[in-house]
This record gives sequence, structure tokens and C-alpha cells, in this order.
Amino acid sequence: MSELTAPAVRLGIPAQIGTWPQSRLWLLSVDLYPALAAASLPWSTTAVSVFMVLWLLVVLPTIRWEEFFEALRAPASYLPLALLALAAAGLLWTDDSWPVGIQGFVPVSKLLAVPLLLYHYERSERGHWVLFAFLAACVLLMGLSWVTYFADWKVQPGGIAGVPVRNYIDQSHEFALCLFVMAPLILSLATNGHRAWTLAFAAVMLGFYLDMRFVATSRTAFAYFPILLIVFAVKYLSRRRATYFLLLAAAVEFAVLLSSPYLRDRVGRTVEDYKVDRDTSAATSNGLRLAYWRVSIKSISEAPVFGHGTGSTLQLFSREAEGKSGEWANIIRNPHNQTLYVAIQWGMLGCLVLYAMWYFHLQLFRGSSFASWIGLVVVVQNFISSLLNSHLFDFHEGWVYVLGVGVAGGMAARAQRLSGTMQAWNKRA
Repeated sequence: MSELTAPAVRLGIPAQIGTWPQSRLWLLSVDLYPALAAASLPWSTTAVSVFMVLWLLVVLPTIRWEEFFEALRAPASYLPLALLALAAAGLLWTDDSWPVGIQGFVPVSKLLAVPLLLYHYERSERGHWVLFAFLAACVLLMGLSWVTYFADWKVQPGGIAGVPVRNYIDQSHEFALCLFVMAPLILSLATNGHRAWTLAFAAVMLGFYLDMRFVATSRTAFAYFPILLIVFAVKYLSRRRATYFLLLAAAVEFAVLLSSPYLRDRVGRTVEDYKVDRDTSAATSNGLRLAYWRVSIKSISEAPVFGHGTGSTLQLFSREAEGKSGEWANIIRNPHNQTLYVAIQWGMLGCLVLYAMWYFHLQLFRGSSFASWIGLVVVVQNFISSLLNSHLFDFHEGWVYVLGVGVAGGMAARAQRLSGTMQAWNKRA
């Protein structure tokens, strides 16, 4: 009797049902649901939630728990659970009501999937399904973005032409990720003489780049884009070529700035916002963010070690909005900085867990495999963007991080394990 069917029989479950998790269809669904979630990510929040819940239900019966608990000894696996456990414990000392505390817990709950994805995709050979599904969905979105842009069609009321679903922040986050993920692929294809594939991927990559420069982009992208350029140059180019590449990239960016009315307007508004923030009390994007940060720091100083508890950000910013008008009166729960968001609720203890998680996830991707590059881009992008937003807890960017780290991390670990096995065999031979 197999390891999977024996517990089922002891529980009174028919042996035939107990063998389902071993069937090809079941194992196929375990790999299919994350791919469907990745394909849905640019389009729908509901579909992502449904597919990931279904995945959780089908993956649990396939887990060999002794192996899984052994895998949990790795910091990259247990630190997401530690942050989740801290959020659960924070419900006990929150100043707000339980329903509000639960609302604060929900954005953290997605971290439960990270160790499960790492474990599963170290065993699975189909991690590339998730990556290709996400890339294909983003290519489709990019095509629709250009169509709506040239048609001057605003799909959403008050929206932007060229942003057919969700918002321009999420869209530019996706496009930047795909752009940098594709960069080493194009380099490899060009080096190996695959002209047709090189041109095809280069055209798609150019479409992503031009969309971010002429159609819609977020200010956060201005922060992580040059960092990712440097990371790519350092990882894949010699010192001399990296220098030439970065100089060329700077020249291209300057030329695009001169030729793109949208980009000039975006940069101009950022500068103008700074002047308004400095000289007046008007509610600009920069002014609101700085105000949120000042309030957050004051709140953290009141409970620096363990914070105010899960969900406490809503009460904090509700009090701050009292008696104000216009945009200053908006009630938020997000201080637009991941560190502050964590510190308000769980203090320095939460920040220690957060930064340790980022560090050890970065350590997962020190290898030279393509999966390692994908994971590296995901972690660096999330870390930099979380300086200006709370992207780990935001739905879209948070699931990009969870799926990216979980799937790419599992693939990278699998590649490293197989490489080690091959080296051992070669030594024996």
C-alpha cells in the first residue's frame, strides 16, 4: 500500500479515492492552477483568488509532509510563515475591532503560498507553464493597450486610454517585469544565431518598453527601472560592455524623454508636485505620501517594538483625516511604504522579519539559471517599489511576488539539485 493511500484507508476513505492524488489528471491540475492564476493576474483579482484556493486544495494531498517540514527549515520558506504568524498574533493586541483586524490580516495571508510553491516546484518539471502563462497574458494586455491607446478609448470611467484593465501602476509593473525577464533570453538567442526568435522577442520587448514610455507608466517604475538595468548589466555583461550598455541606455532614455509628450508631462508633473509641496499645503501625490510617512513615523514611535496590532493603520489614518477636506480627508489604510506599513502594525519585530525574508529570498537566486534571473528581478523590483508603495501587501504586486519567488525559487532549487547530482555522477564515472 502506498504512502498516500494508507492514511486514506485508515480514515475510512475508499482506496480508489485515496489514489486520486497520484493520478495524472490530479497531478496535472496541481501544475495547471498556478499557471491559470498567473494568466489571470493582469486581468482579474477574483480569478487569481479562485485558482489559488483550488490549487491549495489539490496540492495538500500530494505533499510528503516529512519532506515538506524538512524544507521549512530553510529561511526562505519559514520567514513568510513567520510574518504571517506575527500578523495573526497581532490580532490579539490591535486597538481596533476584530473585523478591521481581519481586514489587515488578509493582505498578508497570500504569503502562506510561498513555502508551498517552493516545495512543489522543486519537484515539478512544469514551472515554466506559470512563467509562460504570465508572459503570454502580459503580451495580450500590451497589444490591447496599444489598441485602446490609438483608438483613444478609455475602457474605465475616468481611466487612461491605453490602460484597458486595472490601473497604470499594475500595468507598468507587469510590463517592466516581462521586459527584464526577456532580456537575457534575447541575449542568448542572438548569441546562438536564432535570428527569427531574436527578432520576435525583441519586438515584444520593444512593445513593452515603448508602452511604458509613451502610453502609461508609474512614478515607482522610474525608481526600479535604472536599478534593474544595472543588475542586468552586472550579471550578464563584461565590465566594458556593461559600461557601454548603460551609457547607451541613458542616451536612449534621454532621447525618449525628448520625443514622448506623455513622459515629459509625467516628469514635469513630478517636479511641479515637488514645488507645490514645498510652497503650499495643496494635496498633491508627493505631498500626501510625505504626510502619510510623517504620521506613520509618529505612530511607530508610540509602539516601536511590537506595533499597534494587525489592522491598526485604518484607525490611525481615520483619526488623521478627521476635520480635513478634499483629498486630505480620504481615509486610507496604506501609508505607501512597506516598511512603515509593517512597523505600524508589528513594530521593529515585524520589520526584522520583513527584511530577513527579502534577504533570504534574494539569496535563493544567486545561481546562473534563467529561473534565478526571474526570481532576482521579482525580488529587486518588489523591494525597490516597496520604498514608495506597500507592494508586498497590495493584491496584484503581492501575488506577482508570491508566484515569482515561489515558482522561480522552486525551479532554481531543482536546477541546482540536478546540477549537483550530475556532478556527483561525473565524479563517480
